[in-house]
Amino acid sequence: MATSSLEQKLSRLQAKLNQERRHPAPRIPLPLDKPDTSPMGASRPSRRAASLTLHRPLSGPEGKDKQDKDEGLFTLSLPRRGKEEPPQPPIRQRQCLALLPHPTCPAPRSLESLELDAKLQEVMRQTGYLTLDGKKYRVAFSDLETLGEMGSGSCGQVWRMRFPPTQQLLAVKQMRRSGNREENKRILMDLDVVLKSHDCPYIVRSFGSFITGTDVFIVMELMDSCAEKLKKRIRGPIPERILGKMAVAILHALHYLKERHGVIHRDVKPSNFLLDSLGRVKLCDFGISGRLVDSRARTRGAGCAAYMAPERIDPPDPSRPDYDIRADVWSLGISMVELATGEFPYLGCHTDFEVLTRVLQEEPPALPLSLPCSPDFRSFVSDCLIKDHRKRPKYQKLLEHNFIRHYEEANVDVGAWYREVVATTELRCAVLEPHLASKTLLKCSLSVNQRLLNIY
Repeated sequence: MATSSLEQKLSRLQAKLNQERRHPAPRIPLPLDKPDTSPMGASRPSRRAASLTLHRPLSGPEGKDKQDKDEGLFTLSLPRRGKEEPPQPPIRQRQCLALLPHPTCPAPRSLESLELDAKLQEVMRQTGYLTLDGKKYRVAFSDLETLGEMGSGSCGQVWRMRFPPTQQLLAVKQMRRSGNREENKRILMDLDVVLKSHDCPYIVRSFGSFITGTDVFIVMELMDSCAEKLKKRIRGPIPERILGKMAVAILHALHYLKERHGVIHRDVKPSNFLLDSLGRVKLCDFGISGRLVDSRARTRGAGCAAYMAPERIDPPDPSRPDYDIRADVWSLGISMVELATGEFPYLGCHTDFEVLTRVLQEEPPALPLSLPCSPDFRSFVSDCLIKDHRKRPKYQKLLEHNFIRHYEEANVDVGAWYREVVATTELRCAVLEPHLASKTLLKCSLSVNQRLLNIY
């Protein structure tokens, strides 16, 4: 009976994970020569791009640049460019729904619904502004220059953009608004956390946001890559000294979220560890983060099965989840093993069900004895991957670990290592794909120069 019950729990969890992946952000095929008939305004002539018709979701005021002396705001208006531009983030057309009669006795709204509305109103008050280098600008989304798409996932797309008045490069995350309550909760949570975490150097910084009837755009600092992509580039282990600095940054970010905002991340994994060519390491993606009640999470929140802690997979009462920040400690430990070895610890699994079963039934992963690493690193990973969550250390105790203390003080040039990795891997593939190699190397070089200009 116990085995049957466990299989039922794993099947339910796998079904939830599959449901999250079932509806990825759709790519919208748009004709190149039809006029824009979106509800944002009158019909405009189209502008040719590689594969998308450009839309301008927000319209900026026309006229000369002017400064509001009372509020310290800069109102910008940029002329439209006459040359061809890269594809802009598409805006979906919105269906107009007939108004329904108001019920005489409206149904009472839940506390969660009221909190979501309050959070949305708070975010709406900040939309249309960018804060860069201590100056607050009033900006139309059309003022940003699109340089291309950086990537996409189940939550939306990320675009590389430039703010022409300062020439600053930005990453803009585009997420679709919909009638799905869970999707809207994820968008609001992502926005809420990143906008409030401006004072943490280990969390990707937001400069502002734009909200339209169909999309939400979060404007963030541009990072060069993530730990997951670097692992694939290297095709092998990442050095301990780099992982030491990475662990310090991620642990401080998680501790900050818990202590300052009462939030648990719940999606700690290498693809959410961002790095740049200056050596900075930051945590991102807060869509499935959860609020802590009495330091414990009360909602399930699926996340990624591969990094999920045992107590989240098989809780005592699935209808009433009850776990804490130590679930993210487990995820950090799995990430460290993967990056230190260059391989995911549960190899050979073809489904989430297989991974979840092995997490529950097998001993926790560990750094192989053949791997050259320090005893402190082995001890840190072992502490993170204690299977009984009641014995697993929390953030504060881990911050006092010798491994973390050592790499907080150690002088490690992560930026130099990153640039060397990019140059080496580009040289390796130059023979096979020289045009791709040169483009990537040029992009990295431009990124470094841009950041150095921003600093000096």
